[in-house]
Amino acid sequence: MRNLIRYRIVGSILLLIIFIQAGFIWRFFFKKRLIGRFPVIKGEIVIVLDDWGYNLDNLEILKEIPQPLVLAILPHLEYSREISDFAKSIGKEVILHLPLEPKKSSDYLGWEKFTITVNMGEEEIKRIVSKAIINLGEVKGVSNHMGSRATEHEKTMNVIFKEIKKRGFYFLDNRVSGGSICRYLSKKLSLKFISRDIFLDNEKRIDYIKTQLNKLKIIALNKGHAVGVGHNRPLTLKILKEELPKIEKEGFKFVFLSELIK
Repeated sequence: MRNLIRYRIVGSILLLIIFIQAGFIWRFFFKKRLIGRFPVIKGEIVIVLDDWGYNLDNLEILKEIPQPLVLAILPHLEYSREISDFAKSIGKEVILHLPLEPKKSSDYLGWEKFTITVNMGEEEIKRIVSKAIINLGEVKGVSNHMGSRATEHEKTMNVIFKEIKKRGFYFLDNRVSGGSICRYLSKKLSLKFISRDIFLDNEKRIDYIKTQLNKLKIIALNKGHAVGVGHNRPLTLKILKEELPKIEKEGFKFVFLSELIK
């Protein structure tokens, strides 16, 4: 009887040892292989570049950046459609950068052609949105160019958002006003929506842009994703070309807005 009990105890100990060893084998062999095959993503990052269409500058360096980028193109400029077609041909995502009324409406001299203002009627706004989309061809979404007044005006944005929704587009709020009603209104209309987290190049300095990219990584790490908005500038593109591969190696993934907004 005592021998039987002793054998059972020894057997239990041996089984425990086997299970522990199996756990170590899984941890250090199989799990390691799986992690290597499916790397852990620290966060998803979207880079949006505004204000394309004025010229054909920076297209060569744009081709040299393989990571996903979103180009926000202004409509009805001399090169708007050409840049739109080019961007799609090299695998970038294109959105309409829709000119909207800023608060300094009385003295602002840099308004784009067909800027939507808050005193426009519904049909006129619809026509402007429709013509802008046709001008660029196939787009995935819309963002606001300026618009500190318009994005606070529910009646205006309601018309724009309904036009966007019926085409299946998303809206990116560049948050040029702290009083923007875009998030609230998008929820009300069930419109696909996202807002930018930070601007990358408000200051045209290398150290500033790199600091903003680091902030973008921290945001992505904390909430799973981040949206950074820059501009069609040689310095911005040069830094992105250099820094994006480094950020990827750190475990972050660059995606399009359309991938983030499901």
